[in-house]
Amino acid sequence: METHETKPNELPAKSAEVSVAANGAAAAPQGQEGSRDFEFPQREAAFFYGLFLRGHDANKLRKDIAIPMDVLIKWHKEVEREPLLRDVLTRVVEYRRHVLAIFDNLIGAEAGLQRIQ
Repeated sequence: METHETKPNELPAKSAEVSVAANGAAAAPQGQEGSRDFEFPQREAAFFYGLFLRGHDANKLRKDIAIPMDVLIKWHKEVEREPLLRDVLTRVVEYRRHVLAIFDNLIGAEAGLQRIQ
């Protein structure tokens, strides 16, 4: 039996196009539309930034953007059973990290603007 070393926020690697539901369950393979979901993290970050500007707590929004550890653990188990999910779930994790980094950058820029005024 082969084992893979992975970091807690990473998934082991293989290939397939699938959709991932909000609850972390993997759905059936998809066509090209599924891959387009990961093309514009700026849009999703802008959505969360808009919520921040409307008074939502930044830390709560960060939690909404980040993938919870229990979901990551569930995905690790899912990948062990279904190795073809590995690539898409890794892309989801990377995408969410990118969204979070953009969001944090926007929040930081906002804080800088407030100090200047």
